[in-house]
Amino acid sequence: MKGFWLQDEISNGFYSASYKLQILEEVDRCDQPGQVAAILCREGLYSSHLTTRQRQRQAGQIAGLTDNKRGRKPLESHPLEAENEQLRQENQRLMQRLEQVEMIIDIPKKASAMLGIVLGTSSTERKA
Repeated sequence: MKGFWLQDEISNGFYSASYKLQILEEVDRCDQPGQVAAILCREGLYSSHLTTRQRQRQAGQIAGLTDNKRGRKPLESHPLEAENEQLRQENQRLMQRLEQVEMIIDIPKKASAMLGIVLGTSSTERKA
């Protein structure tokens, strides 16, 4: 009498922690002879599954009854990453602003070069 909801719980032969705990709680509520056997038969489990989970629970191995996500763990962000990203964006904005200002400064120079006018140099350029 396996329902389709059980197929979501069981994948690739591994039982989820919530399913294991649900079965253990159901077995703990049994008070009539044969009820545990009926649960095991209904769920398609062996008694060794049940005793293993009961021993783990008694030994305090709760980690054995929790869902462990498989695969790579998500990367923890470094506290300076946000500041670094903010500084990169500010640097990019300032570089664009610098390019705009340089174009504005180059316009009179190009215009004077096309017209053949010699521009006077500033005092700081003469010293250098």
